[in-house]
Amino acid sequence: MDTKEAEVKATEAKTSETLDWGGRKAETDRMIRNHVYGAMGIGLIPLPVVDFLALTGVQARLVYKLSKFYGVDFSKDKAKGIISALVGSFVPVAAVGPLASMIKIVPVIGQTAGAMTMLATAGACTFALGRVFVQHFESGGTFLDFDPEKVKAYFAEQFKEGQKFAAELKKTAAQKS
Repeated sequence: MDTKEAEVKATEAKTSETLDWGGRKAETDRMIRNHVYGAMGIGLIPLPVVDFLALTGVQARLVYKLSKFYGVDFSKDKAKGIISALVGSFVPVAAVGPLASMIKIVPVIGQTAGAMTMLATAGACTFALGRVFVQHFESGGTFLDFDPEKVKAYFAEQFKEGQKFAAELKKTAAQKS
């Protein structure tokens, strides 16, 4: 790790340590919201499978940003494994994501239906992942002690909240256009 990277890490860790709960919540909510926007945008990619892979990248980036904010050492492999375990354990998301991606093969109708489904699911799933990791990092957790089985119910609850959040974002975006 070079000096600049060490300084950035120290600054990011200091930020989460020096903010009160309201400040940390505002900052993590901002990070989650920005990544939800990115995840929803990926739903518009017309290429099957590419969108699904890009979504995994956005979600891993969110986990990376949250880990840096909380001063937790990031492990790309562990993060991807945890994301896969969490999303894979939640049957509706696990089934809808790849299906929404694959239905895009059907010209026009499939692309439209797949994009709309992927858009909402990607946003809700990213929202839930962010909230789960915030809860875990707030409690002092790391990647080494993260147990996807223990947070499945919270993930499902946050996925429902994420569906509402994504719907509100779509509604707000539609009103602005």
